Amino acid sequence: MPWTVRLEGGPRRVNHAAVAVNEKIFSFGGYCTGDDYKLKRPMDVHVLNTVNYRWNAVKNPERSSPQYNLVPYQRYGHTAVVQNDLVFIWGGRNDEAACNVLFCFDTTNHMWSKPKVGGEIPGARDGHSACVINNCMYVFGGYEEDTDQFSQDVHVLDLKTMEWKYLKTKGEPPSYRDFHSATPIGKYMYIFGGRGNQLGPHHSRDEVYCDQIVFLDTRTQTWHRPTVTGFRPVGRRSHSAFTYKGNLFIFGGFNGISQMHYNDLLRYDPENCRWSVVRPRGHGPCARRRQSCCVIGDRVFLFGGTSPHPDMNLHSTANQQRENYPGLEPIESPLMDHNDLFVLDFAPSLKTMAITNVIEHKLSVEALPESIRFEIRAMTLPNSVTKPLNNAG
Repeated sequence: MPWTVRLEGGPRRVNHAAVAVNEKIFSFGGYCTGDDYKLKRPMDVHVLNTVNYRWNAVKNPERSSPQYNLVPYQRYGHTAVVQNDLVFIWGGRNDEAACNVLFCFDTTNHMWSKPKVGGEIPGARDGHSACVINNCMYVFGGYEEDTDQFSQDVHVLDLKTMEWKYLKTKGEPPSYRDFHSATPIGKYMYIFGGRGNQLGPHHSRDEVYCDQIVFLDTRTQTWHRPTVTGFRPVGRRSHSAFTYKGNLFIFGGFNGISQMHYNDLLRYDPENCRWSVVRPRGHGPCARRRQSCCVIGDRVFLFGGTSPHPDMNLHSTANQQRENYPGLEPIESPLMDHNDLFVLDFAPSLKTMAITNVIEHKLSVEALPESIRFEIRAMTLPNSVTKPLNNAG
């Protein structure tokens, strides 16, 4: 399997949420260094056409429009799930507060709504996970605004009745955490990674990063901890998780104890409870966290996220200076937010392989049919939603 596309110029976003609907990918909100996240401005929505790899921004409604008050405010650390052509946005925060209002985006007409919900509505939070199983949205974990602590609870929203309920599960749940992943495979919800704390629900400098996979059987509401074999992944947070042909894949992420970012691709086989390392061909993404991954057919679309800035001299010098002052904690490396797009093809056609070779070796395309030249232009022409950074982001 190769990485076949690498393009710059898309939305520069971190901690955004994205879903695939037919041949399009919808990306909602997120954080970008330098922007103001205290004011409640409307959430931005970007749409990727996966045929020609072009990003476009959805126009926000005018203040005078009834739609204006139905758009969620710009946020990060939220979740997005899709049911038919509808995307449900829940949770997340700006720099002032977190949210627990449910929003709905219709991908057919780009209209927003606030569905009326009932039942036991969860408290506002960010860094939680959400996935859909059997017409229900399962929300796990996150960092709760009101209690100021990590969660290990499961909340379920029935997308038919719009009723929330707190799920009383059996078995040992995953530890308190945020910025983990929850991935549905059949009737099971698989939880991996995330940031927790040695003090349980309370946040301190004593962070823990779980490397154990745990899954919830939604039929019996029971947690299970399989005995796994094969490669043991490093615990991490802010990674991406997706499924392909019944297997769970993990990409990237960050471990705050080792201060390491990752760009590894790992596969978990739930039938055999086995982890393995996947090594795609081609030029893949640099190590990063807080990116998004969406699967359409045999292709994975990865975009955004943040990484240590390539110029690490300033960071190294700063930490060397801090060593002279006992009691000062080392500072995290300066980060750079990404606006790039990568495509991983699990089953590339002969035509795709030929095109990638033409691109890689910069071969002449003059004698090729126009349809092939169109595909080459689409796979190499940068987007223009955002401009490259001239310095640290």
